[in-house]
Amino acid sequence: MQTKIPCVIMRGGTSRGPFFLASDLPSDNPTRDKVLLAAMGSPHDYQVDGIGGANPLTSKVAMISRSKQPGADVDYLFAQVIINEAIVDTKPNCGNMLVAVGPFAIEAGLVQARHPETVVRIYNVNTKALVESIVQTPNGKVAYEGNAAIDGVPGTAAPVKINFKSAVGAVTGKLLPTGKPLDVIDGVEVSFVDVAMPMILMRAEAFGKTGQESAAELDADRELYKRMEAIRIRAGVLAGMGDVSKLVVPKIGLLAKPAKGGTISSRYFVPYSCHKAHAVTGTVCVASALVIPGTVAANLVKLPPAPQGIVEIEHPSGKIAIDLDADFSAGRQEIRRAALIRTARRVFEGHICVPEQVWAGKRAGQPVTAAA
Repeated sequence: MQTKIPCVIMRGGTSRGPFFLASDLPSDNPTRDKVLLAAMGSPHDYQVDGIGGANPLTSKVAMISRSKQPGADVDYLFAQVIINEAIVDTKPNCGNMLVAVGPFAIEAGLVQARHPETVVRIYNVNTKALVESIVQTPNGKVAYEGNAAIDGVPGTAAPVKINFKSAVGAVTGKLLPTGKPLDVIDGVEVSFVDVAMPMILMRAEAFGKTGQESAAELDADRELYKRMEAIRIRAGVLAGMGDVSKLVVPKIGLLAKPAKGGTISSRYFVPYSCHKAHAVTGTVCVASALVIPGTVAANLVKLPPAPQGIVEIEHPSGKIAIDLDADFSAGRQEIRRAALIRTARRVFEGHICVPEQVWAGKRAGQPVTAAA
């Protein structure tokens, strides 16, 4: 016997994964995590017994429910399911998966659609941040077809606008988790910045890189990963996070001067492989770091004072742009606007089957066959 759980697979930005109504999953976290591991096929290098794609960008889960938070419509809990370990990490947010939350919530009946577009106010449970998503809904229906294109995704689709309303100290509670804009760890200048996503930012040249390498080239250099991971672990201790060796946060960003007309070049690590494009939350963090005096990013590129306007971050698949209006001068920590345009698509809808021995469903011995 297997338990059937309603599931929708969505692409959000450059990521993809199953979306669940939280009410369709176990209410206790340990059982829920076992269900997610079984659904994705972890732990296994190829996730052959589940729907994970054997890539960190496709081993992600979104769990959605009506929100009880003031000013929010829905709650969004993100989970990164580790491919080859039995770990479900709910500490970070994923901004790419976030892009698909609005369309999913509308089509799940959690938010009433309006014409011609619908604002969905999303509370990210992981980071306790509020995000606005503007979804195209002509005649009250979610539109997926459109003319918006994003690097890292083929073709075009309807635009989804994402504006991060509160992102400072998303995971650690501090803009600069170590208390300083610049630390030196193992002889490398490091900036630990937490805006939307905690990141360890370093110059690519400190590792003998140009910052223009492809993701595959960087993934092939295992010595690079050993050096970066050692720094990441030490930075976690400095920030009071303890041992982060089993966590997917903080992420790592290798920065360089732009080479293709952008504002800055970034290679984003997740953290054990290089992102083929760039994380949305990582985009907010890198862009914000550009205007925090004394950081590695700010020392590389000088931006005008707020509002900064369009900041373009070069990545392995092209560029990602963010409209930024942030002020971190003289002790201020204010983000008035951090908006991106992304796209999403509903890929599959149906049920995921997990062994009954993992979870027997909401009614003992009875498979779940429909959304609650």
